[in-house]
Amino acid sequence: MELDELRKGINEIDAQIEELFRQRMELCISVAEYKQKNNLPVFQGGREQEILDRVKAHMPDWLEGGGSLLFTTLMDISKTLQFQRILYNQPAPESAPLDLSAPAVAAVPGISGSYSHMACRKFSDAFTPRFYNSFPEVFKAVETGEAEFGVLPIVNSTAGSVGLTYELLKDFDLKICGTCKVRINHCLAVRPGMKLSEVREVRSHDQALMQCSRFIEKHSLAPHTCENTSLAAKYVAESSGPCAAICSEQCAEEQGLEIIETGIANAHQNATRFILVSKKTLCSEDADIISVSLALPHQQSSLYRLLTKFSAAGLNLTMIESRPIANTDFDVVFYLDFEGSLSSPPVVRLLAELEYELSYFKFLGSYKEIK
Repeated sequence: MELDELRKGINEIDAQIEELFRQRMELCISVAEYKQKNNLPVFQGGREQEILDRVKAHMPDWLEGGGSLLFTTLMDISKTLQFQRILYNQPAPESAPLDLSAPAVAAVPGISGSYSHMACRKFSDAFTPRFYNSFPEVFKAVETGEAEFGVLPIVNSTAGSVGLTYELLKDFDLKICGTCKVRINHCLAVRPGMKLSEVREVRSHDQALMQCSRFIEKHSLAPHTCENTSLAAKYVAESSGPCAAICSEQCAEEQGLEIIETGIANAHQNATRFILVSKKTLCSEDADIISVSLALPHQQSSLYRLLTKFSAAGLNLTMIESRPIANTDFDVVFYLDFEGSLSSPPVVRLLAELEYELSYFKFLGSYKEIK
């Protein structure tokens, strides 16, 4: 057969598949209506396995994997449609309006002049920063009501995610209510009069040390981790040893340090995304990002099946991050950002579906990036 004839045959079969797909989804909606009317369980795992076993029995060996994947995807699409169309019409998670113009205390890691302090000012000029030594202290301050908001870095364009921030989002019941990006311009700062040739060690946050790794290696400096860049600058200002700090120029100036090198990061385009957290779920009217965390079962294609739900609901994932769970056999928690609003029914229904199906699911917030 010629190629045109082969393609014609494929087109004819595709047309049949399209019609059969429509018919199958209509029947699935009818099943959902029946379940709702008769108060039956939404999902029946045994029914899924029954279908997959039948497909496996009818498929030749070379198509067994593909056939199972096709029908698994069909069933995932049908379940999402059942939630979207019939089964769940739940209200959105309760939230209150976010007002960044009102005076409020914001917990900030480090000291004045830190990058987190810059992010705090970018979130709102009405914030009064209250400084804490560590990220966990920031979360505790918001949890206990010492501060209305907390400001923390979550990802850097060069060094990647800030693992501790993700861990704290899992451990504390706080919600993300805003995000912003701060341009990072690291400098090497020393006590006045010290030369680069005299420096033996450099101190900073581990993210900053990673971002400036080439400079550190070039000058054979011994890296030492601090809670954050601003506390590293404070340490150097109070030290008498042969050390330097990697920090912001503003922080160096505020600590009375001398800047001997600027722009020392591996990449010139270096930025960090910060999040604003609160105890309540606070949302701006134009919030267009949803964040969640979840755990998946140890089953074949579980991540693929999760992604299918977002695609079937017409929602665009913008970020997916995984972090290991302590004291487990390499279990992980996934963190996902996707475009959407709590005023959107498909978003609310997908949140309900995920919470219903998964053993661990956590809504982390709905927010807007502040430019």
